[in-house]
Amino acid sequence: MTRTAIVVCAGGPARAALPDVPDDALVIAADAGILEAERLGLHVDLLIGDLDSAPADAVARAVRVERHPVDKDASDLELAVAAAVAADARRIVVVGGDGGRLDHLLGNAFLLASDRWADVEIDAVLGDARIWIVRDERTIDGKVGELVSLYAVGGPATGVTTEGLRWALTDGELVPGSSLGLSNELVAPSATVRVRGGVVLAIRPGLDT
Repeated sequence: MTRTAIVVCAGGPARAALPDVPDDALVIAADAGILEAERLGLHVDLLIGDLDSAPADAVARAVRVERHPVDKDASDLELAVAAAVAADARRIVVVGGDGGRLDHLLGNAFLLASDRWADVEIDAVLGDARIWIVRDERTIDGKVGELVSLYAVGGPATGVTTEGLRWALTDGELVPGSSLGLSNELVAPSATVRVRGGVVLAIRPGLDT
């Protein structure tokens, strides 16, 4: 069975519903993400990061702590995702908020689409939004009428084909910086996005049209 990891980061509460995950999923908290993990009732297996924002009492409750220097070359979220991959997780669900700094939010989204995790299925719940990293094929679920935006990351995404979205793409191309994939709309409870080459961020912001 594919091992699943839940990586919980800070930035406020995750307001969208979490996807189904197995009861034995590995739970890793990135620094102050331990507070969100506890709010969600998750048992944290590993707390990782420089711990500059996790309260001391929360750190004391963690069963395993991996502390890193404040002056480091990777964010706490990157360390947590790397730890999940090192633990042989092949599916990672990132959970956290959408508050705080815009650069952090964008950086987190780009991080999840990194080629370092090309062999891992990754999606995220950040605030009201759901994010799917699409390599090959993913299913996007939600309510009819909800918005879905598609963005190419790291270069052009080729052979993009969608089903279940109002404005379909058939063997199309998305390029970074284009608004072609912005504000599409679910016409069914689930949609399929296929990508022949490249990486697509599929974002359901949690807002109706």
